Amino acid sequence: MKLRNPWLIRLVAFLGALVIRAWMGTVRYCFAFADQFHPTDVRRERFIYAFWHEGLLAPVAMKVKVHMLISQHADGELISQICGHLGHGVVRGSSTRGGGEALLDLLRCSQRTHLGVTPDGPQGPRRQVKMGVIFMASLTGLPIVPVGICFAKAWRLGSWDRFAIPNPWTSVMVVVGPAIHVPRKVARHQLESYRLQVEEQLLTVTEAAERWAQTSRRPKRESLHEPRKASA
Repeated sequence: MKLRNPWLIRLVAFLGALVIRAWMGTVRYCFAFADQFHPTDVRRERFIYAFWHEGLLAPVAMKVKVHMLISQHADGELISQICGHLGHGVVRGSSTRGGGEALLDLLRCSQRTHLGVTPDGPQGPRRQVKMGVIFMASLTGLPIVPVGICFAKAWRLGSWDRFAIPNPWTSVMVVVGPAIHVPRKVARHQLESYRLQVEEQLLTVTEAAERWAQTSRRPKRESLHEPRKASA
């Protein structure tokens, strides 16, 4: 059922944010970083954090404040208000629809804060990077940082992304890959190569997080740079 009443959306968003904050407050975060990236870098530089739509609950509950790009689909207003209650800024729209207010907002926000994006959202296909994040990086000049997320134990919804809801008191493994720089004046024929690079790295760090969750052993930094093995 889609929510249409503005007052009902506000109420559900407020209550939803309270539930998410309390629920995710029981989750233990574990981090692994690539050689080129260190947690203190977030204080000196700004980034575009890219993570799959299915793991959205982990980053929205984190204390690193970002502006989230939320598309204008039917549930976008509810999601954007929840993000606002959790302390994150929101940019509404699509980074692929140039010339709109979303692009101008992205430019303004990128000068003072990190950006967050789910490059396979809002409707999939699952774990396939769309071109929008490449345009965003080229437009803003911010490096793309792929973030792999895996909950040790979670329920999975039957949605297109198999959205993950972590069990209370479980652990979430967060693997942060090397930053990917997209030139401001990237040639059109190079866009696909950057898209594939981001997708490959995001799949790699996600698989590293999943292996970590299964073995409970911290992934080696060298493994974050290894190419992903093709499935048979």
